[in-house]
Amino acid sequence: MEQTKNIIELKHITKTYEDGYTAVSDFNLEVKQGEFITFLGPSGCGKTTTLRMIAGFDIPTEGEILLNGAPITSLPPNKRPINTVFQRYALFPHMNIYENIAFGLRQKKTPEKVIAKKVKKVLELVDLEGFENRKVDTLSGGQQQRVAIARAVVNEPQILLLDEPLGALDLKMRKEMQLELKEMHRELGITFIYVTHDQEEALTMSDKIVVMSEGKMQQIGTPEDIYNEPINAFVADFIGDSNIFNGIMTGKLKVRFCGGEFPCVDDIEEGTHITAVVRPEDVNLTAPDSGRIRGTVTSVIFKGMHYEITVESGKNEIVAQSVHAAKVGDRVGVQVEPDNIHVMIAEDHTNIFAAEINKNYELEYNGTVLDVSLTDIVKGSVMSEDGSWLDGKGLELDPKKVRIKISIKPQDIELTDDQDEGLVQGYISNLIYKGDHYSYVIHTDLEQDFVVNDEYLWNMEDQVGLLMPVDKMIFTVKK
Repeated sequence: MEQTKNIIELKHITKTYEDGYTAVSDFNLEVKQGEFITFLGPSGCGKTTTLRMIAGFDIPTEGEILLNGAPITSLPPNKRPINTVFQRYALFPHMNIYENIAFGLRQKKTPEKVIAKKVKKVLELVDLEGFENRKVDTLSGGQQQRVAIARAVVNEPQILLLDEPLGALDLKMRKEMQLELKEMHRELGITFIYVTHDQEEALTMSDKIVVMSEGKMQQIGTPEDIYNEPINAFVADFIGDSNIFNGIMTGKLKVRFCGGEFPCVDDIEEGTHITAVVRPEDVNLTAPDSGRIRGTVTSVIFKGMHYEITVESGKNEIVAQSVHAAKVGDRVGVQVEPDNIHVMIAEDHTNIFAAEINKNYELEYNGTVLDVSLTDIVKGSVMSEDGSWLDGKGLELDPKKVRIKISIKPQDIELTDDQDEGLVQGYISNLIYKGDHYSYVIHTDLEQDFVVNDEYLWNMEDQVGLLMPVDKMIFTVKK
């Protein structure tokens, strides 16, 4: 189907609840007729709330929703040509499969001959011919999901909304259903709007992906665009596996990160603080002398199709995927081709670096224990009486499998010429006057670059310490 006409338009949609919580903020979107579009993001990002507003179950606090150019913002759900499939299929257990699918048509007073014809057609579509008289509780999860989809599409909606419909299925069944849904979309030719937090699911199925975070759209594009050209560090980190590094442009088409200088294809002004994104499959491991970065292999995990190899260089951690194995303790070099380095101007120049959890369950950086509790950082976790670290479900957490990243803004770091006072030490490798302050790049002894704003003039190559208050740090957890 040619996708030219907008079927749904969301204009400046905001949803704020009575307690003041804003679930969706100034959201704008155009959906073409016949598209398969996916809302992708972590729990609580606003994707389901947006879907519910399209369905009519929630009314926007501000903004307008258009269907085929006509406003439907206040139209009740039963007046919209839209059907929804939920994660929990909401089938009627006292009805057989035929009756479940026919329910919506009967509500519309559709003649029985027409109902029989339509039900037969959708049962063929979902590959459940001959199941008409079966009870719901005799079906597998995948079969129940097919019935829920059949019940939705038998009403011939213009738009089918799917809210994490595969979330209750096991991995094998989920992958099978992904392909089946994509094929159903092709056969039906109607617009699918899908919600998931599963990146692979979104990449596999969608014509277009909307990445959301904290109620806002971060990026919209094809799966290829989202994966290969993430617009910011959040998208890069959320979509697939990524190595994300602070860096600095050191010249024309030259970028430095992890202590090494690399040629790149992004023409950004020299001295600009950047974020460099490198996918693990694009990291080439070489002999130490052949690499622009040198490091030590600290982990090797066999993943079936490849090995996942972690290399530490200074305080930088680089993850590579390779069909060739390595050994823990090997010294290796790291190379990356220019077109495999995606360079983005750093968002408000925030500095990002990784911390470590020591054997006493303390967070430390560069050998200094930070005055912060892990149970405050990892929400819901507790320290048990026997000294174990437990998550909210009472399961023991392995510190080696919990990665904590720290963000701090340039204006929250103070330079000192007493290097020993600093959380980390280094030298000034670049400075730019910004009108009311100087922006410095400090290349540290750990082969990391930090951007620091200071009103006072320091000299190039000055050796300095960086004072970084814990109360100015933002902690992010990845398991």
